[in-house]
Amino acid sequence: MDEAKNGNRSLTRRRALLELGGFAAGALGVGTLGAKELLEAEEAAAAGSGPAAVASGLVTCVLAPEMTEGPYYVEGDKVRRNITEGKSGVPLTLRLTVVDVSSCKPIKGAAVDIWHCDAGGTYSGTSQQSTDGLTFLRGIQRTDKQGLAIFKTIYPGWYPGRAVHIHLKAYLGGTTVHTGQLFFPDKLTDVVYKRAPYNRRPNRDPRNAADSIYRNGGARSTLKLVRSGNAYIGRITMGVARS
Repeated sequence: MDEAKNGNRSLTRRRALLELGGFAAGALGVGTLGAKELLEAEEAAAAGSGPAAVASGLVTCVLAPEMTEGPYYVEGDKVRRNITEGKSGVPLTLRLTVVDVSSCKPIKGAAVDIWHCDAGGTYSGTSQQSTDGLTFLRGIQRTDKQGLAIFKTIYPGWYPGRAVHIHLKAYLGGTTVHTGQLFFPDKLTDVVYKRAPYNRRPNRDPRNAADSIYRNGGARSTLKLVRSGNAYIGRITMGVARS
């Protein structure tokens, strides 16, 4: 399925992705902060968001193009934090923050919908892959007062034609305000894919630079990750326009 072609019909608005200047990641895309330090830094950044933080240069809002929802979007995902349903893989906690791009203030009550393939490259809920009625690795969470939605999942697998990614939609009052994809640093994926069950499928292709969707804003949609034991914590902040 050609996701880029599929998405050209639906990309009708610009949305924003916000980056926090104090959280620049290294070349590997994995921060040097530990998990505890990362969470403390996120809390400090949330407390310092808003016009004053923008004026001081602490927070920078950067507009980026929307990305295709792809062929595997399914309406009616479950509202839940843990979306694994027993699927094997390296544990991944996602900390996704939604802010108003005009003010950089956190948005409470936004619905964040995510879905991605399992370690073998298969999506749930699709007739194309004979997984109709299954719901693994799909879910919705509402953001808290800090604009934060948290998911417990696994590091995604890969399938031919696409770099490693997670799909995402954000809603406000029932209206879609952002459709995007989250990407992973290639060097980190190389490390993770040496572990089971990913190592059963070597020679993943393509890498980020060869993915046509990644080339349309993927660098700004790449998760910032830190290792926590045998797991990873990934975060990103997404600025959205309310109308």
